[in-house]
Amino acid sequence: MKRSLLENGEEEVKTPFSLQKKYCGKYKKGIARWSFFSALALILISCNFETKKISSEEVLEQESKSLNWKEVDEYPAFEECQQETELIAARNCFETAVAKNIYAYLEQQQPVVSKSIDDTIYIYLEVTKTGKPEIDSISAIDSTVTNQLPKIENWLRESIDSLPKIYPASKRGIPVSTAFKMPIVIKAE
Repeated sequence: MKRSLLENGEEEVKTPFSLQKKYCGKYKKGIARWSFFSALALILISCNFETKKISSEEVLEQESKSLNWKEVDEYPAFEECQQETELIAARNCFETAVAKNIYAYLEQQQPVVSKSIDDTIYIYLEVTKTGKPEIDSISAIDSTVTNQLPKIENWLRESIDSLPKIYPASKRGIPVSTAFKMPIVIKAE
């Protein structure tokens, strides 16, 4: 038993029962908190998290759906354009090299014309995923050009066939086909 003096001068006697009553409320609150957190932990631990094994084919299929296949990571390139790392510079290098080869081939044919020609022909060129260049189509050639140069279409096809080795374009390291619209200016006097 503990005795203490109150402010009004009365003596208070604290028995073990009154001390138990005072600390019992705090004890019950502590037990309630502990049991709440224990129950929460048990609920979290006992949850069944399902994991699904996905095959590499499914991952590839999902990723290929999300990729923009109209844009490439690397443009097709000739040996001389392989060092270009920027996409625009690589494309310009490739297109310039194709144009130079076409014009060089046309000059070798030494065409003779009776009237002056100043026209632009568009070649729709595809470079396959194996690196083979193919002409999809050639824009409508003006009758003046075809009258003066009846073999122009054959010469254009032969010039494309005579291109040096082309490394195909790639997307994520996978070779892909690409298409280009290339203007060819025909000037002769």
